[in-house]
This record gives sequence, structure tokens and C-alpha cells, in this order.
Amino acid sequence: MRRRGLVLCGAIATFVVSKVFAQATVEGHVELPKTRGGPVVVKRYEIVNQGGVLSTQPPLAVVYLEGQFPKPKSTPLNQVAQKNLEFVPALLPIQVGTKVEFPNLDNTYHSIFSYSPTKRFDLGRYLPSERPIPSETFDSAGLVTLRCDIHEHMRGLILVLNTPHFVMTDAQGRFRLSGLPSGRYALKAWINSSTTREKPVELKGGETLRVDFP
Repeated sequence: MRRRGLVLCGAIATFVVSKVFAQATVEGHVELPKTRGGPVVVKRYEIVNQGGVLSTQPPLAVVYLEGQFPKPKSTPLNQVAQKNLEFVPALLPIQVGTKVEFPNLDNTYHSIFSYSPTKRFDLGRYLPSERPIPSETFDSAGLVTLRCDIHEHMRGLILVLNTPHFVMTDAQGRFRLSGLPSGRYALKAWINSSTTREKPVELKGGETLRVDFP
């Protein structure tokens, strides 16, 4: 019985390892817009509006795989905090169906709302002690602009995607998206509210594909 159990465990382990190695990876580079002049605090991002186009400053991109994927079995949970009178993170990519909490980490009132067609909501005014933490569930794909009714300069973005496969670039535009299923898909790079680049990709299990968005 012990030998049979060892053989069975070995077979299961082989199956799991094979399944992991069967997943594909995409890595590459996204050419980001030039950063505006002036000093920038390291790792501090804000949302700017230039000619009606919303984007992060310093620039970041979101790379994601578009296709037909199963919905999550449970509700994913994420957060966008209000800290030092800013939204942190300034840009949050999530999958459709994700619940986002909006904790207030400042010693003052905040009043978060959005008039975006993708998701309209108003959380009202609340202090850091508010429990449960005010939240919203995002059930439609698209871009959501966050604002504060009290602090008019505050802006934040939530990019709601119909895929579980996405990643944000680093400040140099580099990305690595792993754990992908084999097949033919569209790989997209969201640059700002008016620019999304796209390339067709064919993914093969165990291989790493290089894709750049010039």
C-alpha cells in the first residue's frame, strides 16, 4: 500500500509540474510617454488631465491578455487608499467582479465618488474610523475616474478588465506576464484613457514570448 501511495503521489506531482510548465509567459517593453519636466518624487504617481486625456504621471502602462476566460469563483478584493490627500495607487487594474475598498488613511474627511459610465457611485463623507470600510463592486469593463468631493485636486483611475491576466509596467515600461494559457489572443497595452495598443500573439506552453509596443 505504501508503494502504491508513493507511485500515486509521484504521478500527481508530475501532473502538477507538467501543468505549471505548460503555462506560457509574455515579456517585453512598452514605450511610455515622456515625463513632464520638473523633479518627481520616487514611486509617487498622480493622475493628470491633458486635453481631456487621463494618464499617470510619471507614466505607467497596463498590459493585459484579451480572450475568453472563466470568471472568478469568489469575489476578488482590492484597495485604493486615500493617503496624504492622494489616491494610492493612482491607477489600479482589476478584473470584472472585483470588490474595491476605499480606506481613509488621512486625519480628515474624504468623500469618494465617480460619474464614469462604467461605474457611477458616491460613498459620501467619512473619517478613518468608518467601519466597515466603504467599498464598491465593479461589474462592468471600462475606465473609472475617482474623485473626492472635498479635495478637488484628487484623481484616481480604476481600469476594469474582462481578464484575470494583467500586469502593470515598471517606470521603464518593462513587463512580464506569466501563468498564461496556450492559444491565440490579443495582447493589449493601456497607455492612457485615449490610447490602447494591441498585438496578436500565439502562446505555447512552456515558452516565453517577447512582445514590444513601440
